[in-house]
Amino acid sequence: MHQTDIAPKVPLQKFKRTKTIATVGPSTNTYEQILGLIKAGANGIRLNFSHGTHEERTQQINWIREASEAYGKPVAIIQDLQGPKIRLGDFDGVVEVKAGQALSFGYHANYIETGHLPTQYDLAKKVKAGERIYLFDGRVRTTVTQVRQGIVHTRVENDGFLLKRKGMNLPDTDFGGDIITPKDRADLIYGSAQDIDYVALSFVQTEDDISRLRTLLKGMKSTARIIAKIETKAAVDNLDAIVREADAVMIARGDLAVETPAESVPIVQRKIIGLGLRYAKPTIVATQMLASMVEMPEPTRAEVSDVATAVLIGADCVMLSDETANGKYPIEAVETMKRIVRYTEDNAPLKVQYPEREDHSRQASISKAILSLADSIEAKAIVAETRSGATALQLAARRPNVPIIAVTSDVRTTQQLAIVFGVKSYTRPIDAHAATKLTNWLRDKKVLHRGDIVVTASGKHPGVVGTTDTIKVRVLE
Repeated sequence: MHQTDIAPKVPLQKFKRTKTIATVGPSTNTYEQILGLIKAGANGIRLNFSHGTHEERTQQINWIREASEAYGKPVAIIQDLQGPKIRLGDFDGVVEVKAGQALSFGYHANYIETGHLPTQYDLAKKVKAGERIYLFDGRVRTTVTQVRQGIVHTRVENDGFLLKRKGMNLPDTDFGGDIITPKDRADLIYGSAQDIDYVALSFVQTEDDISRLRTLLKGMKSTARIIAKIETKAAVDNLDAIVREADAVMIARGDLAVETPAESVPIVQRKIIGLGLRYAKPTIVATQMLASMVEMPEPTRAEVSDVATAVLIGADCVMLSDETANGKYPIEAVETMKRIVRYTEDNAPLKVQYPEREDHSRQASISKAILSLADSIEAKAIVAETRSGATALQLAARRPNVPIIAVTSDVRTTQQLAIVFGVKSYTRPIDAHAATKLTNWLRDKKVLHRGDIVVTASGKHPGVVGTTDTIKVRVLE
């Protein structure tokens, strides 16, 4: 049996269209908790490779697939790479700093013996005089004065204090494509042999970073798609090219709010979602969405508004990090997010419009025709046959009100489509009548009903990528 051999538990009109991603961590590191996340509404599970061992990951992947099959719901597994670990190293106590004082950094330096603060990354190979270094989530800001003999010398811009292992942000530094670390490569080799659907690349600066990762994945024969994490100033400067090159985009607002002005993040978020819709690339809004639920059973009103806003402006996914990884109320956090999403979708007072890209490709034109037809005849659903998922992505990017039911012969595609707006995906064997057979099954399972009108999209060469060329209207009998 496969995960999509079980009929959905909710009526078609009650599917939530904006999807939810939950992060597994100490709070959810059991089969029962993972099943609970999926039942509560998680469509994707994020594995943060900054923590844990490969043995622990293998166990979690097995639990996710077991729970997905038991509940009858496809789930996307996301491998989130650590990226360059740009953090302070170990030193004792608290280091107080004052505006105007000199502060120096050395790779794995001994603070007591040298007076240089230790770092876990060799900054001297990358930074230049005049560039900014922010420490401890931006609490302490410094400017590089010189780099000499492997030591980075800076001037402190404000009073504050530092603790060991706190993060460092370098908004002006060009890493020259050197963002996939030896640890990341080892994790990619591991992931290529596992059931991974997406790889999230941390610290992206340009589209070339995505191309390099794609080459690596291809060499490892991995079929995982790439999520570009937007969390640097350089990425914001190269948004259009990055979105076009990636398969999906994550708005990682934590580091982004340090590297760029905090007030710019809502605007950047909207730009990224607009580009995602333009290029039919799923978008994920992440970081601190329900942060208070790490400790409290209810979110703040501002957090509820934040999630609702992400839904209103067209995100494919909203993501939970610490809330489900380390929080006291992981299942409740997913349930809360689902309630907010459903209420917002049912009562949205507006629909945000973004400038559309002129796309005259056959696939785009067919997608427009399908949606226009479905709208004019008030179809209950669109049932699309798709090998790669491209047809479903094109349909979803136009944010229709009608549910999109995707049927594919590829299990990986089924799972990857789990985090795409408005798509319910199913795996079925290659068949010239796959859409019709799936529609009949959904009718028999009372997901669709006699008299419902559906629009089906298929191709004369089932299972072949890019051959969708037939649109049909069907009244269920």
